[in-house]
Amino acid sequence: MSSDDFDSHLRKLMAWHFGDATGSPFWLGKRATLGFDPVSDVQGATDLLRFPDISSELRSVPAGDLIPQGLADQPFRVYDSGGTTGAPKRIVDSGYRSRLLEWAHGRLVAQGVPATGNWLHLGPSGPHVIGFDVSRYAALGNGIFYTVDLDPRWVKRLLGSGRPEQAEEYIQHLLDQAETILRSQDVAVLSTTPPLLEAICAREELYELVLAKVRGIIWAGTSISAESLRLVEEVFFPGTAVAGIYGNSLMGVAPQRERLAGDEYPCVFEAFPETTRLELVDEQGKEVGYGERGRVRLHLVAEEMFLPNILERDSAVRIAPTSPGGPDGLADVQTFGTIDDVAVIEGVY
Repeated sequence: MSSDDFDSHLRKLMAWHFGDATGSPFWLGKRATLGFDPVSDVQGATDLLRFPDISSELRSVPAGDLIPQGLADQPFRVYDSGGTTGAPKRIVDSGYRSRLLEWAHGRLVAQGVPATGNWLHLGPSGPHVIGFDVSRYAALGNGIFYTVDLDPRWVKRLLGSGRPEQAEEYIQHLLDQAETILRSQDVAVLSTTPPLLEAICAREELYELVLAKVRGIIWAGTSISAESLRLVEEVFFPGTAVAGIYGNSLMGVAPQRERLAGDEYPCVFEAFPETTRLELVDEQGKEVGYGERGRVRLHLVAEEMFLPNILERDSAVRIAPTSPGGPDGLADVQTFGTIDDVAVIEGVY
């Protein structure tokens, strides 16, 4: 989607989110406090910087207030963030996420991830949207969805309170369950996090099962170093398609794009161009240059959710678009050690 097309999309959705008959109680309630008219004054993506960062309010606002009245007859689900920077933030979703995931699934398949077959998700489910995401990938390929539930908040609590031995015991409990599934079931694609992938490689029987059965590995949820990724791809799982996804509950997913000759980084992530803009900014909020590191700033402009000007917990290197008017890429994503004086514990997700 070109910049002009995105700006046209943005103007249409300003009328939607701030229309009396269609907007959510949350945004309609904010309109008088903004100091500008979002319908007439917001004409392009740069105008999204006029909005406040409301992400902290997502920790406490009643989820029903986030649902646009124009979609009030649709069923909605509520998902929580992982709570890495404090109390979880909540989003609502009806059908948008499924459309986003259909696009993302196509990107993964283009990189060699099996288009069909069964999936095993070793990661969060429950209130976390990633569990829904992976179930949709499996469904798009008519595959069976196996899951081992991971509670990332419990792991963060264990690590944050100085109990690494109990965190390790919990990880082994998760791996026991994954091993049981893999012993008897066909699994084409494994979805997990880099720390759990590392733990899998350290358990001989489980590692051999994954190596023998799995033809695609999706990693997400935490950062991974270039050297660790090289070991995964070249030493532990040669011949298996390995692809990363950057994302979270608020922004959605930004799958790794195909590697190109001359790429300096092994993984370059791109967001869903129809609804999402990811910018990398310096401490003054100005976009950094290509090849420079900046903090991730999100603008999500979808019919179901409007999240402008959100500063994320991560930094990344800005990569030039692969085509004129295309989205910027993000590489070498890293999580800040602290956000607003709150220590960030990545844990295993």
